[in-house]
Amino acid sequence: MADIDLQKLPRHIAIIMDGNGRWAKQHALGRIMGHQKGVEAVRKTVRLCREIGIQYLTLYAFSVENWLRPDQEVAALMQILRQYLRSELAEMMENDIRLHAIGDIDGLQAPVRKLLAETMARTAGNRGMVLNLALSYGGQDEIIRAVRRIAEDVREGTLAAEDITRESFAAYLYTAGIPDPDLLIRTSGEFRISNFLLWQSAYTEFYFTEVLWPDFDKKDLFAAIADYQRRERRYGLTSEQLQKGASS
Repeated sequence: MADIDLQKLPRHIAIIMDGNGRWAKQHALGRIMGHQKGVEAVRKTVRLCREIGIQYLTLYAFSVENWLRPDQEVAALMQILRQYLRSELAEMMENDIRLHAIGDIDGLQAPVRKLLAETMARTAGNRGMVLNLALSYGGQDEIIRAVRRIAEDVREGTLAAEDITRESFAAYLYTAGIPDPDLLIRTSGEFRISNFLLWQSAYTEFYFTEVLWPDFDKKDLFAAIADYQRRERRYGLTSEQLQKGASS
């Protein structure tokens, strides 16, 4: 298992949890069983991130494109989400984890919306870690939504066009108030970000692994963090500029 420096952890980790279906196929099981197994990996990852001191964890739980999957699978995913929210509330409270959600939450089924709102309200005072679930989420849709809201404010005179900056734009996103991810992990060997946190990932470090999400465990998380810690985050500057700034 890779060694990591607990003093140099990424503040915010985002994960594209891919490979449930392929895991199920490899084990001669139905896709729903793959999703259920994936929930176990979610539970372990949340616990571990909280234990080592990650401040924000964002999980790509259900994309806007996922609505196009077969009705039976979508219904099962919504049921799995409800079961997860019910089963994990006590642990969130015990471990000081605040639940937050981003995406078109109004597009979720009413029972899911109700339970999600209740869970977020119950955990609102927790400060140990933010667990951020991306639900009915799409990065392009998020940006379009932000542009429309900005256009409305400009039209109403509450925002001047010349005052639109990267910082002010970010305030119109679902993730307003949440720092951009330092590290984005994608499982299952795919090399794309699938419409996830497009604006927020401008300077995020990416880590891709062949491991399927249901098999993702402590050694895999630590390998991703260790890889992140070996990198130099320059934000467009040179190494010399960074070194000079650090010594001044």
